Amino acid sequence: MQKKILVVDDIEINRMILSDLFSAQFDVLEAENGRVAMDILEQNKEEISIVLLDLMMPVMDGFGVLHEMNNSGIIKTIPVILITGEDDDEKTLLGYKLGVSDFIKKPFNSDIVDRRVKNVVDLYAHKKNLEEKLKEQKEELENQARRLSQFNQFVIDILSTTVEFRSFESGEHIKRIRMLTRLLLESVSEHYPFSLEEMEVIGNASAVHDIGKIAIPDSILLKPGPLTSEEFTIMKTHTTRGCEILSSLTHMQDQEYFTYCYDVCRHHHERWDGRGYPDGLKGDNIPVWAQATSLADVLDALTSKRCYKDAYTYDEAIKMILNGECGNFNPKFLACITSIKDKLSAQINASHK
Repeated sequence: MQKKILVVDDIEINRMILSDLFSAQFDVLEAENGRVAMDILEQNKEEISIVLLDLMMPVMDGFGVLHEMNNSGIIKTIPVILITGEDDDEKTLLGYKLGVSDFIKKPFNSDIVDRRVKNVVDLYAHKKNLEEKLKEQKEELENQARRLSQFNQFVIDILSTTVEFRSFESGEHIKRIRMLTRLLLESVSEHYPFSLEEMEVIGNASAVHDIGKIAIPDSILLKPGPLTSEEFTIMKTHTTRGCEILSSLTHMQDQEYFTYCYDVCRHHHERWDGRGYPDGLKGDNIPVWAQATSLADVLDALTSKRCYKDAYTYDEAIKMILNGECGNFNPKFLACITSIKDKLSAQINASHK
C-alpha cells in the first residue's frame, strides 16, 4: 500500500504544486484549512507518513492544527513540515516547541522540498522501527523475567514443601503463610505502604521461612516434647542454614525477590523487643516483610495441629499473641490483627477445611 502525504494549504495552486511533486511517491491527500486537515488526520492517521502544513489559513491555522495534534498525540507518530512565507524567529521557535520536524520557506525549491520530506519520512520510519524493536526486546525481557520468577518460585516451593512433608504436614502451611502474610501487610499499609505487586512478591517469599529446617536432624525436628537447651540451639540454626541454601541458588537473579527471601528466612524469629534470633534485631530494624511472616507463622502454628500439640482456636491464638505468650511483636501489627479479626479468622478456618 502506497504511503500517504497530507498537504494542507488554503491556496489551491500551492496544493497542486506539492501534489504534482509527490504524486509518484505518495498517495496525496489535500486540505484547504486546518479543520479539514484534522478530519483527514483522524480518518487516516495510521496511513499518513507526513504532513506539509501551511501556517496562515482560515478556519484553523497551522498552529491550531499543531495544538490539536499535540492534544491527540498524533504529533508523536506523524511528522510535520511547516510551510511559511514569514521569517519570524518567534513563530519558528513556537513551531519547534509544538513538535514541527522542519520548516520550508515560500517560495520553495522543489528539489529541496523533496529531499527534506524524504529525510524526515525516513527518520520517522527508522525511529518507529527502533521503537518496535525496543518494544519487542522489552517484552522478551519481561517474559524471561516472568519465566525466571516462576522457576524461582517453583524451586522455592519444592524446598519449602519438602520441609513440610518432613514434618508430616500437607504443604498447606505454606499456602496459609502466604495468605496471612499478604493480609497482614495489607492491614498495616497505612504505616508501611507496599504496592499490590510488592505484597504479592513478599507473600511468595514468605514460603522460604523454614527451608533451613531441611538441615535439622529428624530427632530434633520431629521431637514430640519440649527441646533441650542444646537441641533448641541446633533448631535455631535453621534461620542461618536457610540463608546458606538461598545463597547457593545462583539462578535467583531477581535481587529484590532474593532480598525478601533472605530476610524472611533469616529474621522471621526476631522479636520487636530484641529478644529474638539469630541477630537480636529490635523494632523496625527487623525488615517489615520478616515481621509480617513471623506473625503469620505464629498465627498458623497456634491454630494448626502439630505433632507436639493440638490446635488452638483462633480467639485463643489471638489472646496468646496479644498477651505476649509467643514473643513480642510490632504494636502496629498487633493493633491490626484485632481490627481484621473476622477476616483473618474466616481465612484461617477456611484453609483448615
